[in-house]
Amino acid sequence: MESFFNAYVEQGFIAFSFSHLIALLGFSGIAAALYFSRSWWQQGERSKYGRYLLAAILILCEFALNMWYVRQNVYNVQDTLPLELCSISMYICTAMLLLRSRLLFQIAYFAGIGGALQALLTPVLGYPFPHFRFLQFFMAHSAIILSALYMVWVEKLRPTLKSIAWTMLFLNLLIIPVSLINYWTGGNYMFLARKPDSASLLDVLGPYPWYLLSMEAVALILFFLLYAPFAITDWISRRSVKPQ
Repeated sequence: MESFFNAYVEQGFIAFSFSHLIALLGFSGIAAALYFSRSWWQQGERSKYGRYLLAAILILCEFALNMWYVRQNVYNVQDTLPLELCSISMYICTAMLLLRSRLLFQIAYFAGIGGALQALLTPVLGYPFPHFRFLQFFMAHSAIILSALYMVWVEKLRPTLKSIAWTMLFLNLLIIPVSLINYWTGGNYMFLARKPDSASLLDVLGPYPWYLLSMEAVALILFFLLYAPFAITDWISRRSVKPQ
């Protein structure tokens, strides 16, 4: 049990290892199960209970992580403040689920799915399976994506083109306080100060600080890809309507 929580391990995370692929497969299976059970969740009070369940998972993941920081004596303002994009998305998703907020959904859908999906594919993680941080990391990031998808599939919310603009505005405004905190603490929240040490998408986006501009372009492309299913559905619906 001590090794399960130990903050100082010799073997680190290996991207696309067997355990990583199993974690991705497990997330995909849960997402598929949510999609095919969406009608069941829509019945009666189940939709509300589903939102509360996802919110509870997000809260539990964040609480457990901070308890681990404290108990393992690794809490510090440079690395452990909830200022990464996925940490911020977790708080946004929690509020969205509890309040059934359409406004927060617009940001959670794009920023939450976009950031958490990249994190799942290229984790900045120093702990292998079955370490606590491995399990907590994949549970938390999976829950962020599932929360946004739940609001689409069960609660029948949908993003708009304006949602992309609002999300880009939100992220660019968020850069200001996070950059200041990075300067004051020496941290690297949201990777605004430098690239992560482990392999990630940023490795192909150029050197600092030019990769920050590349990140803007990648984010915009990703957001349009996330909006594409709704645009295609609308186009098909218009095509299927016969003129009177």
